[in-house]
Amino acid sequence: MEKRRLGNSDLEITRIGFGAWAIGGSWDWGWGDQDDAASIMTLHQALDRGINWIDTAAIYGLGHSEEVVRQALAQTDAHPYVFTKCSLIWNAKKSIRNSLKADSVRREVEQSLTRLGVETIDLYQIHWPIPKQQIEEGWETLVQLKEEGKVRHIGVSNFSVAQLKKIGAIAPVTSLQPPYSLVHPEVGEEILPYCLDQEIGVICYSPMASGMLSGKMTRERIEQLDPTDWRHKSDDFKEPVLTRNLALQETCRKIGEKHGRTAGEIAIAWVLENPAVTGAIVGMRGPDQVDGVVNASTVQLDDDDRAALKNV
Repeated sequence: MEKRRLGNSDLEITRIGFGAWAIGGSWDWGWGDQDDAASIMTLHQALDRGINWIDTAAIYGLGHSEEVVRQALAQTDAHPYVFTKCSLIWNAKKSIRNSLKADSVRREVEQSLTRLGVETIDLYQIHWPIPKQQIEEGWETLVQLKEEGKVRHIGVSNFSVAQLKKIGAIAPVTSLQPPYSLVHPEVGEEILPYCLDQEIGVICYSPMASGMLSGKMTRERIEQLDPTDWRHKSDDFKEPVLTRNLALQETCRKIGEKHGRTAGEIAIAWVLENPAVTGAIVGMRGPDQVDGVVNASTVQLDDDDRAALKNV
């Protein structure tokens, strides 16, 4: 698979990465029940197909996603890069809050290292810039963790240009993880051009808009999603935008037919076309889903395809 260097790091990552949000199972912002054995099989399939990085977070499944990643890695000879995130913490009652205080971040990294079963985290990221008054303290702590060898590289997720500039004055930012898709192209206006100019790597999440552009989404399927699936809370899966989003999926499907590809591959390929984008984080919950997305980086969209997607 094609690889690109992530920002100022020495990490050569494949254009597609394994997104481990959904394999965390049920929690407040989960995707419903998930079978761990299926998750492990899926991750192995992705690695076998050439994907060389996994993106997870401590909060996914309240630690469970990281634990499943550890189990999967213990059963393979592959050595993918492992990325995770901090800043969302929970208590015994499973109440979630944000913290970027130094002592909290340090507890989080130690817990993630244990759950993942690794000695060093390849990329450690601030998940959300919340509380905003703690951003600098949180980033300074990540810089220290890098110096101590707990993590190899440091980045952030969901940061604005102003916030990137603020922490960049403290230490260089290896990467940004923003949402980016045909449904949500907003970061393409200011944030992605800034990252390109500053040589900040970009790994986009939700390139298929949380499954909306997978080619398998229908109104009926949305109604039948697991009651604990967070997408029930998402405006993208409700009117007044649902009709337009389903039309966008249909356009992806038609373009996919022309190229002999899936709708999901077309959606991901559009994301990867942006010169600022290093890679896309793609969630996969079953082995059968891997083949429908893993070759998205080889899709060559033409001007007619781009015009059709733009005009939905």
